Amino acid sequence: MIALLVAMDVVTLGAGFWVANLISIRAFGVATGIATTEPVRLGLLVAYLLIFSVYGVYSASLLSSGGTDYRLIGNANGVGLVAAIVIAGWATDWHLDPRALLVFWLCVTFATLVGRFTMRRLIFSEQRRGREVERTLILGANSEGIAIAIQLGQSGRTGSRVLGFLDDFKTTGEEPVPGLKIIGPLSELETLIETLNVDSVLIASPTLLNEFLAREDRALEILSRVEVKMAWGGFDLLTTGVRVKEEGNVPLVVLNKTRIKGIHMVLKTLLDYAISALALVLLFPFFLLLYILIRFDSPGPVVHKRGVIGIGGKRFYAYKFRTMFVNGDAMMTPEMKEEWRVEGKIKNDPRITRTGAFLRKFSLDELPQLINVVKGEMSLVGPRMITPAEMQRFGRWQHSRNFVKPGMTGLWQISGRSDLSYDDRAKLDIYYIRNHSIWLDLQILLKTIPALLSSRGAY
Repeated sequence: MIALLVAMDVVTLGAGFWVANLISIRAFGVATGIATTEPVRLGLLVAYLLIFSVYGVYSASLLSSGGTDYRLIGNANGVGLVAAIVIAGWATDWHLDPRALLVFWLCVTFATLVGRFTMRRLIFSEQRRGREVERTLILGANSEGIAIAIQLGQSGRTGSRVLGFLDDFKTTGEEPVPGLKIIGPLSELETLIETLNVDSVLIASPTLLNEFLAREDRALEILSRVEVKMAWGGFDLLTTGVRVKEEGNVPLVVLNKTRIKGIHMVLKTLLDYAISALALVLLFPFFLLLYILIRFDSPGPVVHKRGVIGIGGKRFYAYKFRTMFVNGDAMMTPEMKEEWRVEGKIKNDPRITRTGAFLRKFSLDELPQLINVVKGEMSLVGPRMITPAEMQRFGRWQHSRNFVKPGMTGLWQISGRSDLSYDDRAKLDIYYIRNHSIWLDLQILLKTIPALLSSRGAY
């Protein structure tokens, strides 16, 4: 896999060099450019590969770890630009055009990110076939171990295949998770590592590790044969991520206040404000048309304000075009009220107006939420906005939603919309919160328009 990653970078870097030089010559008339000669191109290629290696991008495990490799490649390309200036400047007596430098950086960065994206698609395809995965044992079938097993099983992009649990306090053969059994006690770990060809061991809590180290004379030798991963006892809180901080030579684990930070936060904020502000200007005539349709279709306000929960648990009003009759609740039967209580949606809802049915079909009723985005209350992409009453349905995970702004679109929007059960929608929200990145946001935005046009799951 590492050889494939290096080979892909050689191809994409070479393509980036060639395209950048071609654009510079044709657009700016820069005859020397950045990488016009073979020695310079070879020097740049070697320099970039070394920089990528120093930044740790040649790890196959990164392909299943969110967008970490994209971030590392982006940072490495910044350093690569400095190397390009030094190498190309020395070769051309420092006759470099700033425009050529910008084109070079953009082309190379784009090419290498596309290469890594392609490798991800290949590895995900292999993992769906059961190949290129780590064979993993989970030590401990406690609540943390079970939660981890469920999460790994739900995601097809983890790079891990859980073989089962080892636990001293549960019966061998018992299934804490459907399809995953208790294989035996912790004392059989050494034997099972050999017989099951185990690649990694995931320890569900520090207590189990302490017990194992205390009673097994060869514990460290056994664990040295595989990759050891450990989940902290506060598994529920890890939706925000952690960092290691050293104080007085003491390593401490610090909880992040938010999942997304740094450059990702800056990019997400810029994306939100730029797109929402532009959309409000361009869609203003369309808003006027919808205003007229709603106004003449049924009596009542055009815009409905729904009280929902935002980041930090702060409540605000989310704006939507009204799609129901003002006295709609009086039209509900007891069966409909029960369906609403369980699913949060009603098929064949009699409360919906004719114009409202059209708006809901293509999610046009949610367009006024662009104002909420501009106000900083919502994001273009995020977990589904919910009311205070719905918050209780998230149980132990309800606090996780406080770390991310609710979104106009999200994983639920591109995964079936209202056809999903309430539990499935909640699981998608938790998955998004845990894997929050600007790259995931862009992917969701690109898939939202086809999902809306298909109108699947809209009612």
